[in-house]
Amino acid sequence: MDLRLTGKTALVTGATAGIGLEIARTLAAEGARVVITGRDRAKLDSALAAVKESGGSDIAGVLADAASAEGAAIIARAEASVDILVNNLGIYESKAFGDISDADWSHLFDVNVLSGVRLSRTYLPGMLERNWGRIIFISSESGLAIPQDMIHYATTKTAQLSVSRGLAQLTRGTNVTVNSVLPGPTRSEGIEAFLRSQASDPSAPIKEVEAEFFATARSASILQRMVEAEEVANLVAYLASPRSSATNGAALRAEGGLVNTIA
Repeated sequence: MDLRLTGKTALVTGATAGIGLEIARTLAAEGARVVITGRDRAKLDSALAAVKESGGSDIAGVLADAASAEGAAIIARAEASVDILVNNLGIYESKAFGDISDADWSHLFDVNVLSGVRLSRTYLPGMLERNWGRIIFISSESGLAIPQDMIHYATTKTAQLSVSRGLAQLTRGTNVTVNSVLPGPTRSEGIEAFLRSQASDPSAPIKEVEAEFFATARSASILQRMVEAEEVANLVAYLASPRSSATNGAALRAEGGLVNTIA
């Protein structure tokens, strides 16, 4: 299926690895001009090379911390307007509620919530003026099913859903849409260390560790396995395309290729 992304410019934050990198690859392969952001020059250059290797021909990188007001300003100067904004930048950690400091709360909100707020505030007016655009927040199933050891992370993901839904209300009657994607646990850099930190036997083979995680911590999962980053990217590419014109204000749970409309 042609997703009709040729000629569109997409900005993807946190795209030097994991889900963000796969989203950038997929959008570029579909013909979009892709701009990715990153804080580390070496990682940014490596990601740009990876996107080129996968077939992307029109890509650019912006060296900036999208989680800071200064970084958002750098991005806005580098790209005055975009057609598609993918607010993917995010971090997570497992920590007992009593050990989560004020600084921890503030840091996760800066990275996971305010990064998307600032860039949406920058680019939404232009989308409305041109009467076309896509804003996509990469949230998490944790925004609805709150893990007891990640309450601060889950709260930021719930906040993203509120921001996304509120912005969608501002697009009423236009060809601009704002949606959220809620992946389950996704295979990416650092996930093995996280799974082992949850395991009864951290030294067990990774397949056993993963199976235990889904049997205990994610027993409600339908897939009972890690989601692959490219599976999330495929859903994002569809939402970014003109073909998703009737999908607005939705929170879509991504478990592999299956999607459940939540809102």
